[in-house]
Amino acid sequence: MPRRLTAARGLGDRMFRYQLTATGGIVLAIMAAVGLFLLLRAGQALRARGVWAFLTTAQWQPDVHRFGIAAVLTGTLLIAAVAVTISVPLAIGTALFISDVAPRSLRRTLVTMVDLMAAVPSVVYGLWGLFFLQQHVIGLSRWLSDWFGWIPFLHVDGVQAGEPLASQSVYTASTFVAGIVVALMVAPIQCSVMREVFAQAPAGEREGAYALGATRWGMIRSVVLPYGMGGIIGGTMLGLGRALGETIAVYLIISPVFAIQPHILQTGSNSVSSLIALHYGDASTFGMSALMAAGLALFLLTLAVNFTASSIVARSRSGAQSEA
Repeated sequence: MPRRLTAARGLGDRMFRYQLTATGGIVLAIMAAVGLFLLLRAGQALRARGVWAFLTTAQWQPDVHRFGIAAVLTGTLLIAAVAVTISVPLAIGTALFISDVAPRSLRRTLVTMVDLMAAVPSVVYGLWGLFFLQQHVIGLSRWLSDWFGWIPFLHVDGVQAGEPLASQSVYTASTFVAGIVVALMVAPIQCSVMREVFAQAPAGEREGAYALGATRWGMIRSVVLPYGMGGIIGGTMLGLGRALGETIAVYLIISPVFAIQPHILQTGSNSVSSLIALHYGDASTFGMSALMAAGLALFLLTLAVNFTASSIVARSRSGAQSEA
C-alpha cells in the first residue's frame, strides 16, 4: 500500500491561503450583493409588468406601464455580435504576431501598445467614432448595402441598390458603426488573453513541428492554435461580456429607437446600457425600478457569458495546464 505523503504548511503558507480564500469570498459576496440590490429595486416593475411581458415588449413607457427590453436587448446583442465578428480575427492575428512572429526586441513594445489601447477611456473611443470613423464608414456601409442587401440584416429600408443620390444619413448612427467602435475597445482584452495562452504552448511541441519540416504557419496551425483554442474561446467570450455592457461609446454614436431594428447598416439602434444612461436622470420612482430591471437583465446576461467563458477555458488543454 503506497504511503500517503503530506507536506507541512508553514505559517506563511497558511496565512497566504486564508488571504486568498477571504479575497475570493469578498468578490463573490460583492457580486451577490449587486445582484440582490438590482433584484430588490427591480421588484416593483417586474411585479407590475410581469417577467414575460418585460422581456417581449419593445416600448419604453414605464409611467403608463408599457415597457420592456425586447428592442434594447436585440440592439445590445446585435452591437455585441458585430463587435465580436470584427475583433476576434484582429485579436487572434495580433496575438499570434506578438507571440510567434515579432522579434523579441519588439514584443515588449507591442504588448505595451495593446495594453494602452485597453486603458483608453470609452468616451474617447465614442468621440472618435462619432466625429471621425463614422464619415469614413459610410462608403463601406453603402457598398455592403448595394451588393449584399439581399441578406436581411444588411438591407437598408428605402434605399435601392446602386442609387447614386441616396442620402448618407440613412447609414449614420447605426449598429454597424457602434459595433466597429466597440470592437476596437474589446480587441485589446481578447488579444491579451489569447497572447498569454499562445505563449504557453509547449516549446517541445513547437520544436518537434519544426524538426518534422513544418513552416512557421504549419507550426502555428498544428501546435499553437489547437493548444490555445480554449484561450481563443475564453477571450472571445470575455470580450463579448465587455461589449454587452459598453455604455458611453454606444450612447454617443447610436440614434436611439424603441423598436426591434435588425438592419445593422441602417440608422437607429439601442442598447440596455444606453437606455439606462438616457433615462436615468429624469426617471420617476417607478421608472427607476424599470431601469433597475433592465440593469438586472444585463447583469444576468453578462454573468452567464463570463461564467461560460471561464468554464470553457478551464476545460481546455491550456486552461488545465495553467491550473496545474
